[in-house]
Amino acid sequence: MKKNPLSINENRPFEAESFLILVVDDVTKNLQLVMEILEQIGYETTFATSGTKALERLKTVKPDLILLDLMMPDMGGLEVCEILKADPQYQKIPVIFLTASNEQESLIDAFAKGAVDYVTKPFHSAELLARVRTHLELKQARDALHEAYEALERLVVVDPLTGVSNRRAIDAFAQEEYDRAQRYKTHFSVLMIDLDHFKNVNDLYGHYIGDECLKIVAEKLNNSLRTVDQFGRFGGEEFVAILPETSLTEAIKVAERLRIAVNQLVPDLKDFSSSLSVSIGVSGFQEKDQSPMDIFKRADKALYEAKEMGRNLVRANPSEVSA
Repeated sequence: MKKNPLSINENRPFEAESFLILVVDDVTKNLQLVMEILEQIGYETTFATSGTKALERLKTVKPDLILLDLMMPDMGGLEVCEILKADPQYQKIPVIFLTASNEQESLIDAFAKGAVDYVTKPFHSAELLARVRTHLELKQARDALHEAYEALERLVVVDPLTGVSNRRAIDAFAQEEYDRAQRYKTHFSVLMIDLDHFKNVNDLYGHYIGDECLKIVAEKLNNSLRTVDQFGRFGGEEFVAILPETSLTEAIKVAERLRIAVNQLVPDLKDFSSSLSVSIGVSGFQEKDQSPMDIFKRADKALYEAKEMGRNLVRANPSEVSA
């Protein structure tokens, strides 16, 4: 049975060797004891002998968990924890406080600052290891959940075949650019791009080769655009590029560059000997447009004209070009 790519923590084994633990304590004897207990199980460890050094250490390592002494001379554990939890790159790292029995009253503040647990000195190996493992397992589960959530988000906005944005994402981005253009009187343009003679590719070489050609063309087009541009698959063999802050004249130049880039592709596909080309229709935002669909319709009409004129062409509505 095919594995569900969104499955959360599907029997993921707990391997101590895969976790790095930062131990922070100003007493060398305590440091050595804790690290020895952890390393006997297989955990990777690193250490710092003060709060300040712990913050410095975090600039070079990314621990999975921090064991933090509550009371230290230069910067106490509470202050260190507060700094960590205020920083997005560290705030998800679980912090377990190491505390003496006469420091219990400070634990309320510790939990308020973001600690997940505490271990009382003198240490009992079994208790320390149990608490460490519990919070590493919780972190592992949270990380898996986050990965699944990100995968689900990608499925919602990414075309599964080509890996570029899908129609839903394109429509949303187009609406954002339309709203921005209306509000700030800026420009943006749309390219409707169609892979020429795609039906013939499928008929001659089969759908597998057809799919591979779509992937190759999509990757080439996507990589040939700016990072601020939005590119995606509109459906079938048709793609769309939305170019923010781009006039129609500039968009035509971009379209011509894309057309040439596809012409120069030499797909490394077995038994495939045909050349690839695209037809491109171009349209730009106009103040009279009632929605992004008006721009898409003009670009689609221009695309149709390019195909009627022989394909492998860039075409824009003459009235837009002369405007």
